[in-house]
Amino acid sequence: MDDLTFIKDYLNRYKSSLFETDVSHELIKMKEILLRIKENGKKVIIAGNGGSAAIASHVAVDFTKQGGIRTINFNDADLITCFANDYGYESWVAKAVEFYGDSGDLIVLISSSGSSPNMVNAAQTAIRLEMDVVTFTGFDIDNPLKQEGSINFWLDSHAYNIVENTHQIWMLMVCDLIIGKAEYSA
Repeated sequence: MDDLTFIKDYLNRYKSSLFETDVSHELIKMKEILLRIKENGKKVIIAGNGGSAAIASHVAVDFTKQGGIRTINFNDADLITCFANDYGYESWVAKAVEFYGDSGDLIVLISSSGSSPNMVNAAQTAIRLEMDVVTFTGFDIDNPLKQEGSINFWLDSHAYNIVENTHQIWMLMVCDLIIGKAEYSA
């Protein structure tokens, strides 16, 4: 395949992810949950691995600064390495949820594959702590993380960058939906 064909095919994948995957109702439900969280003085916890962790950081800042919704993430190296060392990598996020999460909070878990054990375990812990769980996944429709969410954003793709960037667009769209406009000053 030549480069020009690759680029056109790649952009068509984004076109499909954004225009042929209808998540409108889920976006509105997430907005409503976030506004309830804000109104009740609760918080949002957002977590992911790798690129999804970077997205979690970006979205946490925007939800907090632009949306006025207190949002934290677990991207501090000392937290990750300490908890992974002490509790195992598959359990470190769940343990962080135990330490930082409260009943009535919301947890947003991002996993392209939906099969990351640390995200699945975190979802199960959050449910036990009576937190709402929102998932952002891709790959297989019946992935384990998607099974745990009360609201699930799923993209039918196995391309990591397509899945991750679409997740980020959806989450930031919710932030702008809360604000009520797409253009505003920082």
